[in-house]
This record gives sequence, C-alpha cells and structure tokens, in this order.
Amino acid sequence: MNEQKKVPVFYACDDNFVKYTMVSLHSMMENASKDRQYEIHILHTDISERMQKLLKEMSNENFTVQFDNVTDYLKSIRNKLPLRDYYSKTTYFRLFIAEMFPEYEKAIYIDSDTIVLGDVAELYDYELGDSYVGACNEQVMIQEDVYGTYVEQVVGVERNNYFNAGMIVINCEQFRKNHVLEQFMELLQMYNFVVTQDEDYLNLICHNKVCWLPQKWNVEVFGTLACPENEICVLHYIMVSKPWHYRDCRMQDYFWRYAKETPVYDEIMEVLDSYTDEERKRDAESCDRLLQTAKDETANENNYMNLVRAGKLKSRDRLEVLEKIARYEREGRFSEDVEEDPPTRELKPNEIDYLRKKLKSKIKTKLTYKVARGFLNRIIENKQLIIKDVIGIENMDALNSGAVITCNHFNAFDSFAVQIAYEKSKQCKKRRLYRVIREGNYTNFPGFYGMLMRNCYTFPLSSNKDTMKKFMKSMDTVLQHGDFMLVYPEQSMWWNYRKPKPLKKGAFTFAVQNNVPVLPIFITMQDSDIIGDDGFYVQEYIIHIEKPIYPDPSKSRAENIAWMRDENYRIWKEIYEKFYGIPLVYDCEKDAG
Repeated sequence: MNEQKKVPVFYACDDNFVKYTMVSLHSMMENASKDRQYEIHILHTDISERMQKLLKEMSNENFTVQFDNVTDYLKSIRNKLPLRDYYSKTTYFRLFIAEMFPEYEKAIYIDSDTIVLGDVAELYDYELGDSYVGACNEQVMIQEDVYGTYVEQVVGVERNNYFNAGMIVINCEQFRKNHVLEQFMELLQMYNFVVTQDEDYLNLICHNKVCWLPQKWNVEVFGTLACPENEICVLHYIMVSKPWHYRDCRMQDYFWRYAKETPVYDEIMEVLDSYTDEERKRDAESCDRLLQTAKDETANENNYMNLVRAGKLKSRDRLEVLEKIARYEREGRFSEDVEEDPPTRELKPNEIDYLRKKLKSKIKTKLTYKVARGFLNRIIENKQLIIKDVIGIENMDALNSGAVITCNHFNAFDSFAVQIAYEKSKQCKKRRLYRVIREGNYTNFPGFYGMLMRNCYTFPLSSNKDTMKKFMKSMDTVLQHGDFMLVYPEQSMWWNYRKPKPLKKGAFTFAVQNNVPVLPIFITMQDSDIIGDDGFYVQEYIIHIEKPIYPDPSKSRAENIAWMRDENYRIWKEIYEKFYGIPLVYDCEKDAG
C-alpha cells in the first residue's frame, strides 16, 4: 500500500437522492483511515445549493467534498453521441470519470444506496493490473436463475463472471487507453439493453478484464448474503430493498445508525413515514416486470447475442449516418444530404427525353416499370417495405387537375410508398406520376437502381442551363396536362428522420407557375418487429394525404409561393406533433435558446 496516495471517490445522484449519498458518505468517513486523504466527487446536473452546502460542510482534514456538474461535459460529447437522452440517468455518469478527470490513474465509484463499513483506502489500493475494473460478483445473477440465464444468453457473460457496477474501482488509465467510453457510446446505439441497462453494457465491455475483489466490498441485500455479516465492508441496498421505504428492510440497522447522525435524518424519516402501501405494491409489480422482461429478452430471437450470431447488429455505416444527422440538425444544415451522392456530371439537353416522346424512351420506360413492379412486390412481400395505412386517399381522389405532390424524404424507398398511395387512388387511371430527382442520380447511379432512376418517369434536375430550360418547359407540360409531379421540398434525404425539415420554394414555384394545387403528403413511421439486414428495425409507414393547397388568386406570385410553402410546412408539423405526441423542436433551436 502507498499510504501517501489520495483516494478519489465518486458518487452520482440527483437532488432527490443526494440525502442518501450523505448517509453513505458519513458512514465512509466514520470508518476511514485518519492517515489518508479522500477526495469525494459528486457528479450531478441539478443538486440544490442547500444540499451542496450541507454536504460540503461534511469536509474535514481527511475528506474534501466537491460537486461536479456534468452538464457541460454532456454537451461536449454530443457529436459522438446523438442519443444523449440516455444520459439523463445518473448511473451512466460513472462512464465519464476517466475522461473528465485525466489526473486520476484509478478511482472508486460507489452508489448512494450503500453503507460503508470498511476503509475505502484499502479498496483503492488493490492492484488492478491491466483490468478495466475491480469489482465483485453480482449476486442477483448467481442466485436467481432467470437473471443468470438472461446474462448468459442475452449479454453473453457467464453468470459467475458478471459484476455489480454499484461499487467498482475504475482503472482510469485502461479506460482511456482502450476507449471504454467510446465503446459504450457505440454499443448504446447498436443495441438497447433493457434489464440492467448500463450494468449490462459495462459487463459486456469489461468481460475478462475484471479484477475480482473480495465479496465483502459489495454485499448486496438480496438472497443469501455473500459473506459473513461481521466481515462486510460495503453494504448495498439494491433494487427495492431500501430502508427509507420499508420498516422491515433487512440489514436496516446499519443504515439508520448513520442516518441519525446526519442533518437530513428527519427528511429521510419523512420519506419512510409517507411511503404508501400503494407505492410498495408498485415496487413489487416492478420487480415482477423486471423478472418478466429478463424472460422475454432471453426468449427474444432478436436479442443481443442472437443478433451477434446472425450478423445482424446495427451496421456501423448506419450509425455514422445517424450521428451525422444529429450533427447537421444541431448546426441547422437541413438542406444538406448526410449520405454521399453518386458523383455528378452535367446532364446535357440531348441526353434526356423528359416527356418520353421517343419510341426508344417509351420502350425502356415500359420494360423498366415492369421490372420495378416486380421489385416492389418482392420488397413488400419480404417486409422490407411496410405500409401500415394510407390516410386521406379521398384528398387525392378529389383532384380535378394536375398537382405537385410534396413528401418528406427519409428513405430511398419512400417514393415507392407514394407510388402505392397513388395506385390506391382512382387518379391512377387518369393521371401519370412523375418524380423530380437529382442530376447525379440520373447520370451516375450504378446498376439496378440507376436503371430505375433513368426510366421510371423521372425528372432529373441539371447543372446545365439549357437542360434546366427543357426541364421547366416539360414540367409545365406535365402539370398543365393534368398529371402529378412528386417533389421533395426538403431538398435533402435524411435516413429515417421523422421530423419535417424546412422547405425550399421549388415545388411551390412549379405549382404557382401552372396554377395547380400542392398535395401535401407526410409519412410517419414506427418500428416494426422485424430487424433488417442493417440491424435496425424495419419501419412501418403511415401515409398521410392532406387536403390540397390551392394558389390564392388574390396574392401575387411571390406571395403565393411563400404562403403555400408555409401552409405545407404547417400541415406537416401538425401531423408530426399529433402522431408522435411531442412538439416539433430542432436541436439547433435548443442550443440557440
């Protein structure tokens, strides 16, 4: 042992739980060596000044207490972790310690629902070697077969090699060297563990990199105690075994002995006195639900280990796309694509027959449509494309002219969804559906999809002025003839992005120029129970067809374009908020606020 080393100890809690942190810390101080220095860190985002003051007043010549607000750190890693909402749980804060405190070689993390009966300096002094953590066996997994089976068959860790993460010695050097936080962030996006959550992730990452500590350093109040009572160094009131909720809680005397010596004793007693039978009933039900969740996950053919065996974990490239989408949203870059387009070459006027007047164009289109229909049938049959419902088909049926159809753009297959909606309408027999596409998708898209891009009544844009003149003239012909033109006014495609993005004016300019309505379509989506080859759930689509927006003859051309665009966006926003039950807010707005 190095008697001169300081002992860094970390708790993580919120304002509701910090009073129990105080009890745990008091017990630690009472049983600590007078020859060592202990640096106590409380990781938090919202602890009141009053509670911070009470805890800081506990400092003495051996113990310093400081509060570390992790809010700024959470913001700093957003580029790496778009799914940052997971971090609202304080238990995840332990993952940040090594990166936030580079001065530490190792550190102790301990939950607040503990009583410390030994000197944590002894705990800190264990040599960890190249292990990521020092930890004790999780007794729930050893003593309860359902949970033991769960961790072996879902997480892929043997039940006797699974540790409780409520008391660990973190080898900060190894965490940093092996990028444990980055591994965690990647896993968090690849798979959602729902039983013990962060503990599952830690065990998966640290598997075979654990220095097993004597069980006395984490004795859980569960089943058979893992060591004799007189040897306990850390007592851990796990799950619903809380002395402040149950008067008959096992091993409660240890807790109340120290609680009585803190300034929050009366507050804790008030919690106990006010805890109702209904709340205790909910505790029992939550335990039953957790047990059932473990059973369900074990039986789930799409659980983590089954996905690993099948090679169906979420693909890295899809995760990178999601990260990029989150970054672009924060930066307000809504009109930019997040995925690489085919390289663009200039489309010349003589290369495109927009209206398919030439015999060669007609034959190609007819043959390609037949192939495309077979492809569409297959992806529907294989549930690669799932249309759950089409709402508002009567709004398409009621059109008596050509129209610009607008739709949100989130998948390479979303135009197939519009095609299906179009085919359900009686308009299918009267009017043709065309699609505006990008120049590079027409000129350079390879293989089968390139054939579809070039021959399925597509209207490619062009960087060539003469081609664009031909484009505009042909657009006018299509709309005045009474046909439909599908336009994506968001301009960019963001994969599986559910929010409507700000709209460009092109689609509305086409409509105003030809005095035809805009027919707003907005597609909402939700996870199906089918996992695709990329490891993500295939989305079920609901196609919402809203009432057409007609140009207002009392408005000028510019006024109509702006008004129709704003009205289209308002309609999409209304659908989004009603379907998903949340307000439409962009991350760039949050940052600005």
